[in-house]
Amino acid sequence: MNKIYRKFNSFIELRVKEKNNLKDFLSEIKKCLEDKKNLSFLSKNDIKIIDFVKKDLFQSEKNDRPKLRLTSNVIKEIQTLKPIEVPRYLVHRYRYEIYPELKTVDNFPPYLQIEPTSICNYRCVFCYQTDNNFNKRSTGFMGHMKLKTFKKIIDQAEGNIEFISLASRGEPLLCPEIKEMLSYTKNKFLNLKINTNASLLDEDMSHSILESGVKTLVFSADAADKKLYSELRVNGKLEKILKNIKKFKEIKNKHYSNSKIITRVSGVKVNKKQDLDKMEKYWGNLVDQVAFVDYVPWENVYESKLSKVSTPCSDLWRRMFVWWDGKVNPCDVDYKSELSSGNILNNNISYLWKSENYNKLRKKHLENLRNKIAPCNRCVVI
Repeated sequence: MNKIYRKFNSFIELRVKEKNNLKDFLSEIKKCLEDKKNLSFLSKNDIKIIDFVKKDLFQSEKNDRPKLRLTSNVIKEIQTLKPIEVPRYLVHRYRYEIYPELKTVDNFPPYLQIEPTSICNYRCVFCYQTDNNFNKRSTGFMGHMKLKTFKKIIDQAEGNIEFISLASRGEPLLCPEIKEMLSYTKNKFLNLKINTNASLLDEDMSHSILESGVKTLVFSADAADKKLYSELRVNGKLEKILKNIKKFKEIKNKHYSNSKIITRVSGVKVNKKQDLDKMEKYWGNLVDQVAFVDYVPWENVYESKLSKVSTPCSDLWRRMFVWWDGKVNPCDVDYKSELSSGNILNNNISYLWKSENYNKLRKKHLENLRNKIAPCNRCVVI
């Protein structure tokens, strides 16, 4: 039997520095949602979603409908917001968590993952960058996003999508125009995240991140000792990463003391040598959160065994990926884009999200026909 990988809430364990009293927090949320001025900018449909949110958070009746829950990392995200921003955040959190359960598609994806570059300076053992038919310039998969393309995506997303990640198949800080891209995101999204291996996190880059619209900065690191780190993150040096993250914190404390950016060290749990207690001891004083996410065998899905998984993939209703060249893909397990539904340079986000190709793929998954689709038939993500 295949191990199933659940894409949503993939944390095996997440530790945050400061614990919250959930009862007190919910009381504050209730006050915020009862203040009509905080709802004044919402659409009629958004108000309906807020009604569902209220029932989920403040009423205990049982029903068959999936229920919104506030995890510790979500609470921390909400606490960085102004009261007037909280309802809008909850609307988009509901879309992100509940729409995939209900199989609901509206005009825009709940989450947009933008790839500034597909190139990476690491060859992590659990990553498809180890595929030599992918990681070379000659294959056609490698490249950097142009600033013009990035701006086009951001302009379409602003006001329509609040959950954005700058990361996917490559290391985003390798993109030559990443600083200009970061600058263009300022004050545009409630929840903008960037994932980086931190190898290129110098002083200038730290300032660019702290001055941008980034709300959550994730440092991808999987170990608390030099030997294990090098075994997992091939080409990486733990001492360099540690030095860079320390410097980032110094810059933040000195120059951006009012910044509400959330920092997290997050690793992929691939073996028993990795220990979260050690991770917390090593990284805990430098970041707000330490976590492990579950490992999914996606190094080369095209050569994996047939999975026999029939459950529809939730990402078809949750997330859209946009590669460096504008190509749109429904997932990053399919890193060679066999399932691509078009290109952002030719069509807009909304059109592509609701396109015939995307809907055909959703329909096949709902009809338990993912075994007829490559590479879905070899994937274990749901």
